[in-house]
Amino acid sequence: MHTTAAPASSEASAETAPTAHELLGSALHDEVVAHFAAKPGAPAASVVTHQVRECLRYLYLVSRHPDRLGGLFLPVEQDIDEIWHYLILQTREYQDLCEQRLPGGHFIHHRSISYDAYQAAPGRETAAEEALRWIPLYTAAFGPFDEDALPHWTVVRFLHDVLDLSLAQIADIAVDGKAPVRGTA
Repeated sequence: MHTTAAPASSEASAETAPTAHELLGSALHDEVVAHFAAKPGAPAASVVTHQVRECLRYLYLVSRHPDRLGGLFLPVEQDIDEIWHYLILQTREYQDLCEQRLPGGHFIHHRSISYDAYQAAPGRETAAEEALRWIPLYTAAFGPFDEDALPHWTVVRFLHDVLDLSLAQIADIAVDGKAPVRGTA
C-alpha cells in the first residue's frame, strides 16, 4: 500500500500531536476498537487500542509531511492497514478526519500495491531508505517508539528484533536514515 497526498506545508508544529481519541472523537474511536476486538481470534481491546493509535499516528505523519512521505510504501503491519480501510469506509468521518482534524488539511488517498511489486519498482535499497524516513518524523511528533508501538511498525520491529537495536537507539536514528552502531547511544 502507498499513499498519495496533495502538497501541504511540512513545517513542524510547536504543538503536541493530538491523540487518537482527539482525532477520531470518542464515539468513532470506541466503535473502531470494538469492531476489531470483536473479530474471531482478535487481540485484547488494549492491543486494538494501540493499533488504532498507531494507525492515526501513521495518518498524522502522512498528513503533516506529504512532501516527504506521500507515495511511500506503508511501513506498518497489516493490522494498521485494516484499520485504515475501516476508517475509509466511514466516508464522512474519514473526510472530516483528513480535511479538518489532521494537520495537512487534505484528503489522504489509499492505493493497494503488493510489497513485492513495490520493492521491485524502487529496489531494496531505496525501499529501506524510504522506510527509515518515518522514524525521525515519528519520534519528533510522538516521542520514542514504545513497546506498544513496536509490533505495528515493520522497519522498527526489524531494527529491534533482527538488528538488536534498543528503542532508545532507534529513536536516535538521524534524519538521514543512518542507524547508530550497536552498543552506542
